[in-house]
Amino acid sequence: MRLVETSIAGAWLIELQPISDDRGSFARVWCEQTLAARGLNGRFRQCNAAVSRKRGTLRGLHYQAAPHEEVKLMRCVRGAIFDVIADIRPESPTYLKWFGVELTAGNDRMLYVPEGCAHGYQTLVDDTEVVYPVTAVYNPSAERGIRWNDPAFAIEWPEVADRQMSPKDQRWPDYQPMAAEKVWADSGAR
Repeated sequence: MRLVETSIAGAWLIELQPISDDRGSFARVWCEQTLAARGLNGRFRQCNAAVSRKRGTLRGLHYQAAPHEEVKLMRCVRGAIFDVIADIRPESPTYLKWFGVELTAGNDRMLYVPEGCAHGYQTLVDDTEVVYPVTAVYNPSAERGIRWNDPAFAIEWPEVADRQMSPKDQRWPDYQPMAAEKVWADSGAR
């Protein structure tokens, strides 16, 4: 696996390096030691899978509030997604910036989403599936979200004729820096 820095502090694009022969291929998907050598958390506690039936399904932007922040290691195993990170860490040099990348079942890439960032993705084709381990067990009381098209980030989502979203994702508010900074300060994360 090869780690490539992104434009968001602490976020990495991970390129698998498959070894192929006539039987197929083998690749290391993640290695705690390799991630730790870069100062990254690779101690995953839970693994999630999501299937989206329709192209244009948007999930996000989600994050877990302190002290339940989580790292996500996003991988598309069927279909294709446009995967997005929005940096909401007030102390980060990339605060209020976003990064997006296409992950597909065939491009052998994953996205390391650091703690304290909001995350979401939009499917690019029908019948898409993502699988992603996380470093914290889901805590419903820590669940938070930001509106997918919040002007504070101006994310350039791929155009679709019929975007599909859950009612909950449609109701997330715009980002409120003062509230987020208070949560961050209260957690002792500074």
